Amino acid sequence: MQSEHISKQYDAELEAVRAKVLEMGALVEQQIMDALESLVSANPKLAKTVIKKDHLVNALEVQVDEDCSHIIARRQPAAGDLRMVLMMIKTITDLERIGDEATKIARFALKTSETDRIWTPRFAEIKTMATITRDMLHMSLDAFARSDATKVLEIAHMDEEVDEQFQMAIRQLITFMLEDPRTISISLEVLFVAKAVERIGDHAKNISEYVVYMVKGKDVRHISMEEMEETAKE
Repeated sequence: MQSEHISKQYDAELEAVRAKVLEMGALVEQQIMDALESLVSANPKLAKTVIKKDHLVNALEVQVDEDCSHIIARRQPAAGDLRMVLMMIKTITDLERIGDEATKIARFALKTSETDRIWTPRFAEIKTMATITRDMLHMSLDAFARSDATKVLEIAHMDEEVDEQFQMAIRQLITFMLEDPRTISISLEVLFVAKAVERIGDHAKNISEYVVYMVKGKDVRHISMEEMEETAKE
């Protein structure tokens, strides 16, 4: 009976930490949407909200990190449980960095809205890129919640699409700057935002790869699409 009690308590501890990771993910996901919306619609109030919420993301990272450290020290998890704990430690790092990128965009949106200029940068084209990265993060978090390793390939392909759009944006911005030097400052601002969005996609892809490690015990970082597909099928 005592052993069963300890086992249930241990499972409850793991589930509590897992819930905090998903809470952090939902908060970061909202940050991305609000940061981009504040930029496209020139909404300084929404941008300030994103910036203020960054401390909540940081606080959750610290809490989850401490909880995972306590579980490792007290419970000495093995096999699948240990992989889950390690996966959560890595995931919160990526989530915190996604939150940082969203906050950067919000700070930039705030700065742009307060600047009196004749023309403002067009960010509508970046919204498509941002939508894909947000979907990538949502799918990665859903895969974690369901312990589903099958989504990693789809997310990897989405990341390739984001990278292609980023390269396309760079070429377009270079053309603008060459044709009209007056657009250099604005083009660099657009590039700043595009790079932040591209980095969010990279972090979302990382999380999906951690899920594969958690479920299958295989590290799929830095492998080809073909190898990843084989691993996902196993």
